[in-house]
Amino acid sequence: MKLGIYPGTFDPITNGHLDLIERGLRIFDEIIIAVAPSPKKQPLFDIKERLRLIRESVKDCQNVKVEAFSGLLVEYAKDKGGIAIIRGLRAVSDFEYELQMALMNRRLDMNIETVFMMPSEEFSFLTSTIVKEVASFGGSVKGLVPEVVNAAIKEKFKTIGHIIE
Repeated sequence: MKLGIYPGTFDPITNGHLDLIERGLRIFDEIIIAVAPSPKKQPLFDIKERLRLIRESVKDCQNVKVEAFSGLLVEYAKDKGGIAIIRGLRAVSDFEYELQMALMNRRLDMNIETVFMMPSEEFSFLTSTIVKEVASFGGSVKGLVPEVVNAAIKEKFKTIGHIIE
């Protein structure tokens, strides 16, 4: 069985992430979405909220699991029996950082590959950061995130003092 590990903070998960997951299942028999706590990034959603939103977003996807992880990604991948780390590349600006991470991961464990995937053109600009910024100013993110995430973002910004109509 070919197991791919798709790591990230997913704060929040976007339709771009879902696009990579769906297309990744053409390559891998199973994918684990590995959610990093990332307190340094000061996430909008805590880890439990992100796990719930991701699980709801992928509930109809066969062979996809959602788990939290901490520590070294390659160690997590090895413990799970993963053969590759899946990373999305939207633009050339993503490449340098992703290359450095891939090379370090290879140095740590040369048996774990990194697979770079390009998003579909309609999602090539999309990041979780852009989604949060647009939503924080009351802009619509409908169609950019799963509906469950859209509702959660609206509720979160109402709770923290931003009103979104």
